[in-house]
Amino acid sequence: MRFLSASLLATALLAPLPPALSQEGQGEVATQGSSSEGVLKLLPGDSVSQHTMTIGGRTLDYVATAGTLDLFAQDGSKAGAVFYTAYVARNEKSDRPLTFAFNGGPGAASAFLHLGLVGPRILDFGPDGADGADAKLTDNRQSWLDFTDVVLIDPIGTGWSRTAKADDASKYYNVNSDAESVAKAIALYVAHNNRSGSPKYLLGESYGGFRAAKVVGALKDSQGIIVSGAIMLSPLLEGQLMFNADQFALGAALEFPSLAAANMDRRNAFDEARQRDAEKFALGDYLTILAGPPPTGEAAKAFYGKVAGMTGIPADIVAKNRGFLGNAYAKQSTGQDDRIVSPYDAAFSTPDPYPESDSDRGDDAVLDGFTRAYGGAFADYARNELGFKTEMTYSLLDGDISRRWEWGGRGGGSRLQASVTDDIRQFLASNPKFRLLIAHGYSDLVTPYGVSRYVVDHLPPSLAGERVALKVYRGGHMFYTRTDQRAAFTADAKAFFTEHSGTMPAE
Repeated sequence: MRFLSASLLATALLAPLPPALSQEGQGEVATQGSSSEGVLKLLPGDSVSQHTMTIGGRTLDYVATAGTLDLFAQDGSKAGAVFYTAYVARNEKSDRPLTFAFNGGPGAASAFLHLGLVGPRILDFGPDGADGADAKLTDNRQSWLDFTDVVLIDPIGTGWSRTAKADDASKYYNVNSDAESVAKAIALYVAHNNRSGSPKYLLGESYGGFRAAKVVGALKDSQGIIVSGAIMLSPLLEGQLMFNADQFALGAALEFPSLAAANMDRRNAFDEARQRDAEKFALGDYLTILAGPPPTGEAAKAFYGKVAGMTGIPADIVAKNRGFLGNAYAKQSTGQDDRIVSPYDAAFSTPDPYPESDSDRGDDAVLDGFTRAYGGAFADYARNELGFKTEMTYSLLDGDISRRWEWGGRGGGSRLQASVTDDIRQFLASNPKFRLLIAHGYSDLVTPYGVSRYVVDHLPPSLAGERVALKVYRGGHMFYTRTDQRAAFTADAKAFFTEHSGTMPAE
């Protein structure tokens, strides 16, 4: 989910999965074989259950499967197990889309997307949208089951996905091995549920958006599976543009519109026209002045005053930072010394645990606050509604995975070098029917929407055309926690799927 901060596994993942249940979910619950090793012994057999929900004014019957997909080493021993939850509608058209969804981190489980956006049940955080202590599961009337079957995957080290030997987990903590293992899990599900003929889509959030681009290639090259499209939600696309906002003018300029949007949102005064003005200013005067020598005299006063007015950060703080605001927004945006805003939603502020310090921030109020309730809620839901009962702890977000992540594949690399722009260009060029939808929240400073817009704007028109769209919604990194924005995004996603043979709606 957040950015705290791969030798290929194809030969190690070739052994077949034991026979699985059909997509209709008929038959008895599968039992776990005796080949389980280590902590994998705590995983029960797959649990299959049948459900009915009302969505879009119609009754939808569906089968839910909570289970694991086995990964094997080259010697045939079980290397690990990938936990997944599949929702498959019954009595629907044979060409119904199949979407594989995962979160990011690296180190985040899929419960965020599962109970926050696409699943049949959703976690309600109360009237103010931020009450994790009293959050309650409710029916999701906007579940994506309305228009696609969904398989949610937890990469190794997240959720209930584990390696047989604890020391082997780190082998998956790099860009390429992670993508290969997720691609193998997808291929196993497709093969054992007779879904080779279904149009296949990927949904990835945050690092999961980056992962989606890598998995598209891994599916094609290692598994012979061609993906029809992908939805990247609050994605990392270009590390050098995203992680350098405090040092380089272009990074700061691409982040600026999110600061302006958050300032308006905090005052309940968000205005699309004013946001467009902020975008023009960011890549105009703001970028030009930051890229040159600092202004002086009346020019400096006017410039820093305008930046202050658009972001809510006091003019003297703006001047002190020469207009670079990445280090100043957290404690200066609200105009109150005892408040701090979250980079995951800069419109969201909470009491500052360290008001006497300019740098100490403490836990993030969004990621380390109310959204942590997704973990406990999913564990309870899986046990009591899906019938998947295990004593293993559900790992919602493991910061150690992110700290150990090898961004350049096995051998290291920096997150500044992380990029999927070339990947996007390649699969748009090699698959003329591939379509991409990128979605962001306006006030997200973790993955500012300006970076994705820059990437999309610089794609060759012959590749992008009407096959790539960028949509921006009110809110932050997880803007779907806002009910109205979740509804808007779901409507756009439905159009993306239902118009798979036509063109995409423009923003």
